[in-house]
Amino acid sequence: MKINKKTKVLLMCLGLSLLVPAQSFMTNPYSRKNSELLNGKWNALIDVYCMGELAGIFKNKQQSTTTKAVEYTFNDGLRLDVPGDFNSQMPELKYYEGNVWYQRKINVTKTDNCKQFIYFAGSNYITKAWLNGVSIGQHEGGFLPFQFDITKIAKAGENDLVVMTNNNRKVDFIPALNFDWWNYGGITRDVFLIETPDVYINDYKVQLKKGSQNIIAGYVKLEGATAVQNVEVFIAELKIRKKLTTDNTGLAAFEIATKPQLWEPSSPKLYDVKILSEKDTISEQIGFRTIETKGNKILLNGKPIFIKGVSFHEEIAQRMGRANSDADAAMILSEAKALGCNFVRTAHYSQNEHTVRMAEKMGLMIWEEIPVWQGIKFTDETVMVKAQNMLKEMIFRDKNRAAIIVWSIQNETVPSAARDKMLVGLAKMTHQLDSTRLIGGAFDNVKYDIGTNTFSLNDSLINYVDLVGINKYMGWYEAFRVDPSQIKWNVATSKPLIMSEFGGEAQYGQHGKTDTPSSWSEENQEKLYRDNLTMFKNISNLCGTVPWILFDFRSPNRWNKQNQDGWNRKGLVSDKGQRKKAWYVMKAYYDGK
Repeated sequence: MKINKKTKVLLMCLGLSLLVPAQSFMTNPYSRKNSELLNGKWNALIDVYCMGELAGIFKNKQQSTTTKAVEYTFNDGLRLDVPGDFNSQMPELKYYEGNVWYQRKINVTKTDNCKQFIYFAGSNYITKAWLNGVSIGQHEGGFLPFQFDITKIAKAGENDLVVMTNNNRKVDFIPALNFDWWNYGGITRDVFLIETPDVYINDYKVQLKKGSQNIIAGYVKLEGATAVQNVEVFIAELKIRKKLTTDNTGLAAFEIATKPQLWEPSSPKLYDVKILSEKDTISEQIGFRTIETKGNKILLNGKPIFIKGVSFHEEIAQRMGRANSDADAAMILSEAKALGCNFVRTAHYSQNEHTVRMAEKMGLMIWEEIPVWQGIKFTDETVMVKAQNMLKEMIFRDKNRAAIIVWSIQNETVPSAARDKMLVGLAKMTHQLDSTRLIGGAFDNVKYDIGTNTFSLNDSLINYVDLVGINKYMGWYEAFRVDPSQIKWNVATSKPLIMSEFGGEAQYGQHGKTDTPSSWSEENQEKLYRDNLTMFKNISNLCGTVPWILFDFRSPNRWNKQNQDGWNRKGLVSDKGQRKKAWYVMKAYYDGK
């Protein structure tokens, strides 16, 4: 895609980059009027030996149309919910990793001068799709959207859509072979059939200009444009009607002087925004805020803030499956609000738009990260490209969400020349793609000096992030050698520090000794939390706490049959939704902040 010199200069002056996603997809499919949710029951086949593609299952042949035997059929067999992970829908698939084939009919209206797309909000991990037996594309990655253009392949009326998903873990995937959460497979998020004009609004950014609280800066990008077009940014409440003319690639950058009410946790103001072109219209709700660091403080709208956070997985523990709806998001986020949070860490991957958008409406700031989680094959150049693509896709999807204040590039990786090269490159890329937010990372490689009772961190990556997250499970994986009040911290003292993970496991309703993790008691977890909060008082640059984790969550790596049984029990809330004693410790702490 070519951008003329004048537009490049304007984008640079506004501190913006035009984002080119790794796998092209349109922004905000939920606002599309000419769209159909393809959610519901889909026909399915389990392909244990991964032979279905060789057998031509994507052709979906019917026995009545051939003289040869057809040794498969989608008819009158297994039906799976979409969206929904397949692991939680059949006991036989609880631990399954491999190919699952989905099939359904879709009705396509072929309108003149229009395009048709199949849009997936997320599918784990490899996805391939065919329409009427013809390949329409494939995608790698389990936590971000992708779409396939079916304009030339679809016929008017009924079409046969076949999708294959594969959730096998591999050393050159992101995440890689080992991770501490359930490897839910299948079409895990919403699927749309979308029709657009031949020239449509593919992308836009409408946010405050870096360093300003009264200039909205951004761009609108039309897809399919070959000549200049008229576009408009309309925000009625701010009396903004900005008329623009694109260049011949469909790009128009802008800045608008105004004075919006700023988004903040206590008043999460969102404005109704419309983006209009000659053929297309997109409706949005967008908030405006500034986020920056000054010394070792985090400033929201120019004022210091303390992060009162919690982490959670994209999982509904009670049904032991992936979260995928507004109702699921409301359940998770309501518990975070009840805890007194103003911040959530959507660890360790980009969660669905229902969660991100609802958190914004509820006044919850967000730390969003890509799943560069331990064990990544940093020496493989193709893995570096995958990480870059995921970073681009994450920022592309969520750049208009005021709630997101941190883009995180890693969690608990081990320093090495290859690791440093890749992550420093990701940090620099993030600054280039979006200079208006903070870059963070979560580190677990702090060292303890027994002589001085001091923690320190020797990791050159901290020089490339704006804030440092520390994951440290004192009292659980490492015992307190002295009273917590005597422990000192000398970690990145010139930058903001967030305790991005801490805690320990407890079985709800189990009571006993408070001085040993082996009790798995609520009392031990409660004491552990109190001890950590005491220790945190000695961290001079502490700007927030994010305990791990809100809910107990499923993990096959948890082998203590009596107390875990396939669950990580670090939740402040049990898998049945019961609050443990440590929940009340954090609630009191946050209420006092």
